Amino acid sequence: MIKKLLIANRGEIALRILRACRELQIKTVAVHSTADRNLKHVKLSDESVCIGPSNSLKSYLNIPAIISAAELTDSDSIHPGYGFLSESSDFVSAVEDSGFIFIGPTIENMKNMGDKISAINIMKEHGISCIEGSLGKLDSDTKKNQILAEKIGYPIILKATKGGGGLGIRVVYDPEKLSNSIDMTKTEAKASFGDESIYMEKFLENPRHIEIQILGDGKGNAIHLGERDCSIQRRNQKVLEEAPSTLNRKDCENLAKKCVEVCKKIMYRGAGTFEFLYEKGEFFFIEMNTRIQVEHPVTEFVTGIDIVKEQLQIASNQTITYHQNDINIKGHSIQCRINAEDPKTFLPSPGTLNIYHPPGGPGIRVDSHIYSGYTIPPYYDSMIGKIISYSKNRESAIELMKNALIETYIDGIKTNIPLHQKILENPNFKKNIIDVHFLSNFIL
Repeated sequence: MIKKLLIANRGEIALRILRACRELQIKTVAVHSTADRNLKHVKLSDESVCIGPSNSLKSYLNIPAIISAAELTDSDSIHPGYGFLSESSDFVSAVEDSGFIFIGPTIENMKNMGDKISAINIMKEHGISCIEGSLGKLDSDTKKNQILAEKIGYPIILKATKGGGGLGIRVVYDPEKLSNSIDMTKTEAKASFGDESIYMEKFLENPRHIEIQILGDGKGNAIHLGERDCSIQRRNQKVLEEAPSTLNRKDCENLAKKCVEVCKKIMYRGAGTFEFLYEKGEFFFIEMNTRIQVEHPVTEFVTGIDIVKEQLQIASNQTITYHQNDINIKGHSIQCRINAEDPKTFLPSPGTLNIYHPPGGPGIRVDSHIYSGYTIPPYYDSMIGKIISYSKNRESAIELMKNALIETYIDGIKTNIPLHQKILENPNFKKNIIDVHFLSNFIL
């Protein structure tokens, strides 16, 4: 079993990992930037190491600094959380070449499924529908790209092959804007992911965003933990998620089984998420996230499975102890991402929290690293926590969440809680008439 783990991340996910480690009696090392010396998990970990200044390129994305911290503290493993280096095959190589255990998939898994074009080709080989697209990286041949876009049919969407977090994505409606849009997307992809490779797909007008959570042990065993509906988004960034979806149970189960078969075939190791767009009764694969997801708590609520603990046990070379028949989806769960931002303009709102009072009561979970007196730095993602509700059905989970948002008190900064309250009160949301354009169509 892993004995000492270095947490190569910050914020709520770092605290989440620390809690799982404590339950498994694993010692923890927190690495942090100079701006994050007062983070809760830094104060609670067994050891901590400052790895650089506030700039994430010189700290949380600084591979040599993280490896040095692991060596300095005699850690035997590294958990990347989500974001930052969580889907970097270079980081996996550096971790494993230095003799540490990487909490996540193998390098081969990450290269095959983390690259969107490779993942699409693998899914097609297994008979899973994908959106019509370029079937490869776009080159600089303008005429060739124009012919391809006309063949696919406008509107089309451009995506970074190494993309994630809603970055490196651009929708094109006008053929005259295609060439410039390709150049802009390549530039953004290079700046965000260090790789300018992009590809082209048909843009679906009114889809839902559905994802399947899986666990694999790298030994040919895999299970799924049901699906989530992540359709409530703003600029390709998820805002609110729920599990399970309200789509046909048999259709979702059949899709999940196909994802499990893929994982068994490729000997997938760790937690992973297959993401799909659903429109007019059909699922279309778009990408796989080879890491823990921000929205994993809703799945934990409806299955009773601690996904982070499973990650740690799998990385310790243990076989999955669950069988698919052990997984029973019960009730309904909703997660609201709480961001330090103006709820109308969406501008970040860093600053000091004068008073923070989280919600509570049966069926409410709060994953957050903030506390009264904590200062939210301006250098990182604006998410400061997640409120998750769980009840017997969707209607009561919504009511629980509404109460939880009212009960939450945060003084000193602005948050997007008023936006979540608008969403939950919206008649179409209550009736489950939603798609990925819900926010732009009904709220904003």
